[in-house]
Amino acid sequence: MATTRGNKPREAVKRQLVWPFSSLYVLTASAVETILPTEPVMADQIVITEKSSQAKDVRAAVGSRYGDILPAEGHLLDLLEPEDVVPDWKRWSPILLRPEGLYGTRPAEGGNKAAKLKAIREALRTAKRVWLATDCDREGQLIGQEILEHYEYRGQVMRVLFTAQDSQTIRDAFGRAKPNAEYARLYAAAVARRQADQIYNLSLTRTATVVLGQGARRIIGVGRVKTPTLAIVCKRELEIRNFVPISYFEVVATAKVAAGQFQMRHAPQERIVRREIAQDIANAAEGFEGALAVRVEDKRQGPPKLHDLPSLQKLCGSRFGWPASKTLEAAQELYDGEGKKIITYPRAEVRYLPQSLISDVPKIVAGLQMGQSFSTIPVPEPPVIRKGASGTFYDKGLEGASHHAVIPNVNTIDKLPEVWPRLSFDEKKLFDVIARAYLAALMPDFRYRQTTATLDVRGFEFRASGRQPINLGWRAAFPDWQPADEKGDEAQLLPPLRNGETALLQDPKIEDKETRPPPRYNEGTLIEAMQNAWRFVDDEVLRERLKEAKGIGTPATRAEIIGGLNRQRFLMAQGKHIVPTETGLSLFGVLKQADPALVDPGVTAQLECLLDDVVVGKQEMVGAIDAVCDVAQRIIGKLKEGAAAGGPPLLGAAVVNGSGSYPPTPAMKRFADSLARQKGITPPAGYRTSISICRKFLNEHVPKKANGETAGTLGTKPVSPAQLLYAKKIAQGKGVVIPDEAKASSAAMSAWIDSNRGTKRRKRGRGAGYKRAESMAPESTAPTKRSRKRKADTTAAASTPAKTNSVTGTPLRIPYGNKDVALKLGARYGSAGWYAPPGVDLSAFGERGWL
Repeated sequence: MATTRGNKPREAVKRQLVWPFSSLYVLTASAVETILPTEPVMADQIVITEKSSQAKDVRAAVGSRYGDILPAEGHLLDLLEPEDVVPDWKRWSPILLRPEGLYGTRPAEGGNKAAKLKAIREALRTAKRVWLATDCDREGQLIGQEILEHYEYRGQVMRVLFTAQDSQTIRDAFGRAKPNAEYARLYAAAVARRQADQIYNLSLTRTATVVLGQGARRIIGVGRVKTPTLAIVCKRELEIRNFVPISYFEVVATAKVAAGQFQMRHAPQERIVRREIAQDIANAAEGFEGALAVRVEDKRQGPPKLHDLPSLQKLCGSRFGWPASKTLEAAQELYDGEGKKIITYPRAEVRYLPQSLISDVPKIVAGLQMGQSFSTIPVPEPPVIRKGASGTFYDKGLEGASHHAVIPNVNTIDKLPEVWPRLSFDEKKLFDVIARAYLAALMPDFRYRQTTATLDVRGFEFRASGRQPINLGWRAAFPDWQPADEKGDEAQLLPPLRNGETALLQDPKIEDKETRPPPRYNEGTLIEAMQNAWRFVDDEVLRERLKEAKGIGTPATRAEIIGGLNRQRFLMAQGKHIVPTETGLSLFGVLKQADPALVDPGVTAQLECLLDDVVVGKQEMVGAIDAVCDVAQRIIGKLKEGAAAGGPPLLGAAVVNGSGSYPPTPAMKRFADSLARQKGITPPAGYRTSISICRKFLNEHVPKKANGETAGTLGTKPVSPAQLLYAKKIAQGKGVVIPDEAKASSAAMSAWIDSNRGTKRRKRGRGAGYKRAESMAPESTAPTKRSRKRKADTTAAASTPAKTNSVTGTPLRIPYGNKDVALKLGARYGSAGWYAPPGVDLSAFGERGWL
């Protein structure tokens, strides 16, 4: 019989709590241990979790009553390589790498994977029952079940699904565990995705490298999700570069009525592109009197949907400037961090809740309203429960998904006052976003009065509109938020207006306007674009079908795919935006010319649809793999045909020339703009984003010296010793290697320094120890080992600038004629030449290539 440990008495403790919680008395169990039966380990059954932290939480929740708890470390098994299946496939050739049946698995390398796999393998020898307690999504199903399939385990398997990692949720999950056979479709979908990606990615990477990359001396990585993602960014960049702004005009006048005055605007859909026409309209409006046509409507607006991971990443990116990976890391910590566990599973891909969670509403609301910040939010009693597609609780909206929207955890909500002080500042901000979204979903509609007034001025319509709130409803949960459509003219408060009353127009003005290109993507908006890939499809019927799909990639892999494209230098960060490098644009152009399907997000979205259909039984696993293989085979055929007919240009130097991957320095851009004005010429497209394009333009148009050399200092000046030392210091601090192309010239090195200085290394998230199924194609051949001497040289060189700067200052190379500028920037001249004294900011010198 099981024994229990002693239970120490609870005591009331008064605690001063940090925002948003007020000072209050709470009952705490700080001295009380969790009461669990200390049963002996059950030798005939085991529990498999996805990671060690999960194993710890399960052990705290259920002890050993379900057997020994053994953690994996992400995927403990990898798929076999093509040459392991068919030896002839070791030689790269343009063929479809599809084996008979499926690719087998083999033990993965790295970390403690081998030891963990061995422990599970040994336990399976005697286990009669296995409890799979990996993550509740498709990937979690694969991580656990692939081990059982690899070792041909034939005992009983139970599946434990939980969307939060507190003890109560885990105990409940074990209590309602179901036979694993009921999740066969979920496993089949995961297998289909992994197998299809292996076949598609490796087949097309090898084909593209062999057919298109002759002379490139590197692998041309093609990925089923990676390549269309690159295409999304490249298409936007080309759209921006090719955009020709159009000037147009609008006319604004002040309208006077009996109750006051307001602004009216003439802004027709057919833009006014000639100023003289706008002037005629302004002249007609001056002193015009006429009858207003006034329309007043009472409208209502429901709350926004709850958050999935993509919507969280987009919101945090725009509001806080966070990269997508940071949002996921913070959410993961709130989900399973030690002493936290206050939200549900973060890698959500739907924005609905099951109707079974309606009963949790009162407890979550009460727990949140214990805090000062949330207590001011007027959630009605009873809360508003919205069901169906336009609501919050919608069972049908969860079909094909194994977890619901991200919300506060009902089982830890009463512990929020004691958890709050443990949260970091960023974790508090993210929880605030999740909590307010949940409370807003339970509040009344936002009701407002929309007033629209129009005035016909000799055939030209002047218009004004305003919105007056009647009942804030759910908007009270976001007191500082103002939607974009309520800014500018739309935000003006109109005086009371009557239909037919007379208005007098005065002081008309012409406003100069200009069309703008679409904005560049940031990580959040790019992830949203990946999720809504149907927008890139022209076929109306197909667009409607794909709207119900989940886009390209998965919530768990999208940020990693973007990161992989950055590491391969196909994409790069430019401020808060993501832009393609010249290498990325070159690759996109070649692949698009070879076969548009390679870079079409719509094609990938269709394939994702088929893979998702496996989960709900609309598609068989083999059928989904066949569909992906058919697309890959057709593309391989077109690439081979194009090469035989002398088709798309080879990548060659365009891919190798990584120097185009960096933007020019500010000084180069200013110099190029100055030259363009002086000579009355138009700089080439991309000169502001590509250092190679900008340098070529300068070399062609900068005046030549008598000896034929280019005048000025922005040509191909070599990297200075001080500049190289500074770069090495940055490289050592960030744990990166300075690329060879950055060492090609002083300007290229300055650009590299600019793009790497002052950025912090990102903390690796919990899931970063293994790659998900959306694997990236290799960037290059096997990396070379750095010698001890090179490491020693790097360390010594990195330490030199600090020493020089603290004693004599940093050496500078100031070109002739720049004395006054150098002195203003803090430079000094001594016996050894120009230098920057200790404490002077070196960034301005680096931008000019003077380090």
